[in-house]
Parts: sequence; C-alpha cells; structure tokens
Amino acid sequence: MDTDATKAPRPDAAWKEVLQDAMDEIVNIAKENYELKERVKRLEDIINRASLAFFSDSSHRKVSIAMHKILEEFTREAKP
Repeated sequence: MDTDATKAPRPDAAWKEVLQDAMDEIVNIAKENYELKERVKRLEDIINRASLAFFSDSSHRKVSIAMHKILEEFTREAKP
C-alpha cells in the first residue's frame, strides 16, 4: 500500500468551493449564536432589574415608574 502524501487525491475546485461555503455558513451561525446569547443576557438583566424595582419599594407609583423606565430600554433596543 502506497502512503505517499503527494499521491493522495486532491479536492477539485468545486469541492473547495463547497467546503468554503460550508465554513462561511458555520462562521455566520457562530456569530448569530453569540449575538443571540448576548441578547438573552441583556433581556435577563432587564427582567432582573425590573423585578428588583418591583420588590424594593411598596409605593405602586414609584414601582410603576421604575419598571416603565427599565422596560423602555428594551423597547428602544428592539427598534431598528
């Protein structure tokens, strides 16, 4: 059996293009995954701060204003 690396089959241009397209897609998916994880972290932070505002003060007006301000951040972020 010949194990010479120089005689190994080489991918032709079409396969190279397919492989490059697959790698590009993997990179795009990884970037999107990272962005989605960051968005989830941000939303969790907003929810936590809103709940802290709700439970930290017994005044309904103050709680309402605090929660409204925090949740406004989310709506500003969501707009393109």
